[in-house]
Amino acid sequence: MALDQSALLEVLAVLKNSEASERIRHAAETIYQALIEAELTAVIGAAPNERTPDRLAQRNGHRPRTLTTTAGDLELQIPKLRTGSFFPCLLERRRRVDQALFAVVMEAYLHGVSTRKVDDLVKALGAESGISKSEVSRICADLDEEVSAFRDRSLAGQSFPYLLFLDATYCKARVNRRVVSQAVIVATGVTADGRREVLGFSVGDSEDGAFWTAFLRSLKARGLAGVLLVISDAHAGLVASVGAVLLGAAWQRCRVHFLRNVLASVPKGSAEMVAAAIRTIFAQPTPDMVRDQLAVIASMLGRQFPRVETMLHEAADDILAFTAFPPAHWKKIWSTNPLERLNKEIKRRTDVVGVFPNPEALLRLAGAVLVEAHDEWQVADRRYLSESSMALLTPPSTDPKEVAHTELMTA
Repeated sequence: MALDQSALLEVLAVLKNSEASERIRHAAETIYQALIEAELTAVIGAAPNERTPDRLAQRNGHRPRTLTTTAGDLELQIPKLRTGSFFPCLLERRRRVDQALFAVVMEAYLHGVSTRKVDDLVKALGAESGISKSEVSRICADLDEEVSAFRDRSLAGQSFPYLLFLDATYCKARVNRRVVSQAVIVATGVTADGRREVLGFSVGDSEDGAFWTAFLRSLKARGLAGVLLVISDAHAGLVASVGAVLLGAAWQRCRVHFLRNVLASVPKGSAEMVAAAIRTIFAQPTPDMVRDQLAVIASMLGRQFPRVETMLHEAADDILAFTAFPPAHWKKIWSTNPLERLNKEIKRRTDVVGVFPNPEALLRLAGAVLVEAHDEWQVADRRYLSESSMALLTPPSTDPKEVAHTELMTA
């Protein structure tokens, strides 16, 4: 479609009052727009306001589109149709600036660069118009497909004797125009050959029992099987969910969380002494010696701190569940420290963002961090637990009286 006389005169008037670079940009913008309109006319079989028997669709306004070229950013108008869709063949589906900077923006987002800083980064790379926060969010939304595929992958065909860690970390997100705390819950496990994997993650309103139950059931639905031991803190909702969903699995109460609870009940001046005494329980080489030492330490501390003695006796079976497994595994399964490190990495990335626009955005970034960690574990030369020690595993007795006599301890 050729430009009419009035349109050409209008272009000429603009060019006369512009600098050379601006003339080139405006001329290119006019030519691109004319070609787009001509292509649409050929596609639908009619020019604007033209009535023909061959018309296939009707125009329905325009949507803006910025095309970055060597002549500068061209502000184009892409025609819309009442039925169907149209996209000009002259343009690529993704802006050139998107294609050139896509990897940079994604990498910056994953490494904790805020969206405001991403705009400065894009400008520094040569795109004078920068990139808006909404554009960054749109680009990063493409992570959803990868994160969702990983999050929903099948776990069937592989057993996870240790559902090693279950824990949550908290971040801020906007929900119904309010900033609220959202729990990011994570589950990691160890396969039968000793490799560590991220099994699942989710974001929810609170770390309550219903939330954990739904999460664990989703893992079971994806094929999680063979779990012998679960390690977590003593959150009531989580513990109840483990008992209801992962039937037959033993539960190890994280010794680090337990020690924090104990120290909260003693004077600060005595905290170091109490902590050192309790740590000697876990320094014993056999299950019998571990339990004997717990009884000795509980009696010793009970003279000055009766509450500590009660706590040790009440939690004995839970904090010593690890003794039913090979001694080579003890240091790796008596606390959730490895998951704490993973949670710190999530917090390091999310703290830069501050408040997420919605829970979905939080899930996207946390999920990407976890996918990254999972991939690193898979290519690591060293297994989390040796394959030979994993071969010693058999389902432990659930009777506390028999735990100390398990044949695993002779290994």
